Amino acid sequence: MNRLLCVALLACAACLAQTPDDAKPASTNVANAQYPRIHSDLSVTFQLKAPDARKVQVQVVGDKYDMTRAEDGTWSVTIPPQVPGFHYYTLIIDGVQVVDPASETFYGSFWESSGIEIPNNAEDFYQIKDVPHGEIRQFRYYSTVAQTWRRAFIYTPPDYDTNLKARYPVFLLLHGGGEDERGWFIQGKTDIIMDNLIAEKKAVPMIVVIDNMYAQKPGENSPMTMPVVTPGSVLRITVPPTYGEVVMKDLLPALDKHYRTLTDRDHRAIAGLSMGAAYAMQVGMSNLAAFSYFGSFSGTVMRDLNIETSYGGVFKNAAEFNKKCHLLFIAAGTAEQSRMDAANHARGELAKVGVKFVPFDSNGTAHEWLTWRRDLHQFAPLLFRN
Repeated sequence: MNRLLCVALLACAACLAQTPDDAKPASTNVANAQYPRIHSDLSVTFQLKAPDARKVQVQVVGDKYDMTRAEDGTWSVTIPPQVPGFHYYTLIIDGVQVVDPASETFYGSFWESSGIEIPNNAEDFYQIKDVPHGEIRQFRYYSTVAQTWRRAFIYTPPDYDTNLKARYPVFLLLHGGGEDERGWFIQGKTDIIMDNLIAEKKAVPMIVVIDNMYAQKPGENSPMTMPVVTPGSVLRITVPPTYGEVVMKDLLPALDKHYRTLTDRDHRAIAGLSMGAAYAMQVGMSNLAAFSYFGSFSGTVMRDLNIETSYGGVFKNAAEFNKKCHLLFIAAGTAEQSRMDAANHARGELAKVGVKFVPFDSNGTAHEWLTWRRDLHQFAPLLFRN
């Protein structure tokens, strides 16, 4: 009798200790898909029906997790709490890397990948709010340099279609290696960030141009390949000149013709993330007559910054450069060590000669979209204030 009572008490205690499943489907799931599910502690449960598979894994931010098979052929795993923000992930079925049919796909690393948005309870600057909203527009323009049609996405501020006498500054924002012009407005949430900043009067209304930075002339080799990095080696990025020609000869003239832009250098900015930072710095510093605001987000190229030789020696005369440059913004995440080292190297070299710059460190984030969302959130309010 006592034994049965103990068992009953233990069972009751176990029931009391249980809490309802608080997991919710990820916002990045396809319609009606219940998995992946995100728990309140930000751990994530993945599930896949694959009865003929012998081994299934999920890979998130470089970490692989083995999934367990149930009798009905359903595989599942709950992985540890994840850092808030957007993360690419893939399934690995019997050694083959595939997308999750339950997830939306996102272009990154030169292929369509699954992605998951981990909720961020500490920051809401990239959450949709009840404020006036701008628009993302698809813009086609012909490149005489590349001899082909190209596509950019254009953010226009909330009053663009009502304040018809207004003209707007232009901010050219470049994606990273392996991504394209969709990245900044889908993964990056550029329009939401800009809407919120403008509504809070922290940023001036501006046109944001999200272009594809890859361009080649007929007969040129494609730049759309990632540099090969062997273990222990250092990533070096060489920016071909073609995209800069496209910007100056095709993109800017097409924008000025089609949109109500302010066309002088005091009203143009350029920035990019990772490989896009290398492109932004190269294009911008080579065209100081066209741009006066510059941003490097997680730019590995900053590791090689040399006062005497970089960008034709524009930093050698600090006083002259400071007059021309309204803003040089150098940012990285504290958890992306190589990029943080690169940023600190550039900052140190510039400080030695008196070149003015604004540093920003994204606390606790790695080479990921929360870093770059934060960078944009800090960079945009500094634009076009002079």
